Amino acid sequence: MICPRCAHEEIGLLFASPVPGVWEVLQCERCLYCWRTTEPDRRTRRDRYPDAFKLTAEDIASAPEVPAVPPLKNR
Repeated sequence: MICPRCAHEEIGLLFASPVPGVWEVLQCERCLYCWRTTEPDRRTRRDRYPDAFKLTAEDIASAPEVPAVPPLKNR
């Protein structure tokens, strides 16, 4: 199995269905993309994943830092 977004081969299991074998939530160890095994091919298979959203190792290494989410305002 490879990551649909970045083609990395190290995929981790985040969660499994309470009913064994029904679904799993997987996460790429490199780009952190997550998906459920029951999602359509355009979300779970590299060859069907939209080209506009695919990443390479170089894309990830050169990505700017994502800014922190500011604290919520008090009401």
